[in-house]
Amino acid sequence: MKPASTGDVLTPRQCATVLKALADETRLRILESLLVEEKCVTELVQELKCPQPHVSHHLRILRDSGLVEGLREGKQVCYRITPTVQRALANRQGQALNFGCCELRFPEAVLMNLSHAR
Repeated sequence: MKPASTGDVLTPRQCATVLKALADETRLRILESLLVEEKCVTELVQELKCPQPHVSHHLRILRDSGLVEGLREGKQVCYRITPTVQRALANRQGQALNFGCCELRFPEAVLMNLSHAR
């Protein structure tokens, strides 16, 4: 998710890419998990109880949309929310992600986990 030239508002194309990435239950679960803390693929596989190729596929889509980024640590790849998304979340007091075109609010349980992790 690269910032649009007009401040923090995404272009229609960027917004469509983000919304497509978020239009899947598994990807939303991954995003919510990464909001709490950075995790390696193996940790996400265990948490989601999904096969590794399935989790990696969804992580690629989230990465391509600019929502998460992968960092190689030895043989493992760990993922975290991108700094742009972290800033967007901080600007909304950790309650929602405002993409300019729309806003994504997280369930109260996720927000409570996020506040406990800080």
